[in-house]
Amino acid sequence: MKLSLTELAERKRQGEKLVMVTAYDHPGARLADAAGVDLILVGDSASDNVLGYDSTVPVTVDELLVLVRAVVKGTQHAIVVADLPFGSFQVSDEATLANAVRFVKEAGADAVKLEGAGPSLTRVQALVGAGIPVMGHVGLTPQSATMLGGYRAQGRTAAKAQKLLGDARALEAAGCFSVVLEAVPSAVAKRVTEALTVPTIGIGAGPSCDGQVLVWHDLLGLTDRKPARFVKRYADIGTQIQGALEAYAADVRSGAFPAEEHTYTIPEEELDLFERATEEHEHAEQRDA
Repeated sequence: MKLSLTELAERKRQGEKLVMVTAYDHPGARLADAAGVDLILVGDSASDNVLGYDSTVPVTVDELLVLVRAVVKGTQHAIVVADLPFGSFQVSDEATLANAVRFVKEAGADAVKLEGAGPSLTRVQALVGAGIPVMGHVGLTPQSATMLGGYRAQGRTAAKAQKLLGDARALEAAGCFSVVLEAVPSAVAKRVTEALTVPTIGIGAGPSCDGQVLVWHDLLGLTDRKPARFVKRYADIGTQIQGALEAYAADVRSGAFPAEEHTYTIPEEELDLFERATEEHEHAEQRDA
């Protein structure tokens, strides 16, 4: 049974931690769902983790729609949240709503996520007013990392921490059902979490958030880049995959694969008929030539 948004809020009240992970395809969604993950984010992080771009900025709505649709098909329990990519919500409330509707109607997403507060607040209100659940995102917002001075922790002065708290409160007031806190000092994230009635999801924001999220490729060791400070790698699957592919290549080149157990047989009498028919066909072609 699909988890509901009201259950998320109830878990916060009960002090039960929420688990969120990114996923970008059907097998990933199926595995995450079977593991009991509560929320699956089809993040714009697909841009650099899956599609080969240098940052999250280039990925388009059309590209993410394909991934969201695949994830939804692999999910039965978890809430699927679609990230609104850069350019899809910055222009106007109307454009934001049109793009969000596509994620819900065409791909089947349960909710959407957008970064920042300020101008994003009217976007949130427009989406919620249209019946589309919205997850907010404050702290380090990768789509605007250049304006923030790069990929670094946010809210590390009293004034900036106060603004972050104000932004989180404003997102809740605008109707967000949850707020992601990224790269925020643990003590600040704790204060924000206590101030909100909706769940906070932390990524590099300490243990006091109501839940945690990590990127699929980071936690499974599927990337060759240096992981961020807040990443814990739970496996080194990338090395295992490379080893398996190297073994496969070696077997093919040596002739060890495919072995007899990997092949199909044909009854001898059928093989004889096939070979006779082939020979007759070849002789006929020679005569005609």
